[in-house]
Amino acid sequence: MTLDLARELELAVTLARRAGALILGLHATGLAVDRKAGDEPVTQADRDANTLIVSELSLAFPDDGLLSEEAPDDGTRLTRDRVWMVDPLDGTKDFIRGSDGFATMIGLIVGERPALGVVYQPIGDRLYFATAGTGSFLQVGRGAPARLKVSDVEDLSQIRMVASKSHRDQVIDEVRRELGISDELNVGSVGLKLGLIARGDRDLYVNPSGHSKLWDTCGPEIILVEAGGRLTDSDGHLLSYRAAEIRNLNGLIASNGHLHDEVVRRLTPLLSRR
Repeated sequence: MTLDLARELELAVTLARRAGALILGLHATGLAVDRKAGDEPVTQADRDANTLIVSELSLAFPDDGLLSEEAPDDGTRLTRDRVWMVDPLDGTKDFIRGSDGFATMIGLIVGERPALGVVYQPIGDRLYFATAGTGSFLQVGRGAPARLKVSDVEDLSQIRMVASKSHRDQVIDEVRRELGISDELNVGSVGLKLGLIARGDRDLYVNPSGHSKLWDTCGPEIILVEAGGRLTDSDGHLLSYRAAEIRNLNGLIASNGHLHDEVVRRLTPLLSRR
């Protein structure tokens, strides 16, 4: 299904770039690190980027719902057909360390599924974006956007895996043994992981935990899907963006699509034991 989301995409791209510039200006400056629920780190960069994005989206689209990592969820999103989902700074731990694996992510749900996604990596000036039915793209700097396409890898032993950097679960070693994977890259932001799969540089991401949130996957999912990939929970079911629960409780599997069903089949017995 193709929707006319040109105005929405233009604003989301503008806000992601503005937030990214704000965040980059505070990168590795010795910001105080606070702790929020779940002992997750949060900085002034998270809060400032959130204020910018949430205020501008609310002003431009007052009838839409909104869910952001750094704002309370009042539940009104469940009554709206369109819901923005925002992670102003995904990969906060990488940001705090002064490395480059962080991004600003903005997604839009229309009906039941993600319809728009923007993931912006300030370091390197990399902008991933997609809208439903129109393809997925990567723009580096001010160059021309390049259309993204997932890899053609089907042989499990040839999988180039991308895994979490700060939250790497030891079960990933079991996943690698089960699938015969020898190639693993570790990246902080979920959006950047899925971006690597969308551009064909990686083939698989497995997150066995139930700690990721809806704002972690909304924007990146449509970018991956429009490039030919798939994102499901560990049982192979589509993620639900309409539930009151904001966590993706049953883990994540993202792939180039070609090997998705076999990966799910092979991993179900392993992950169900957790």
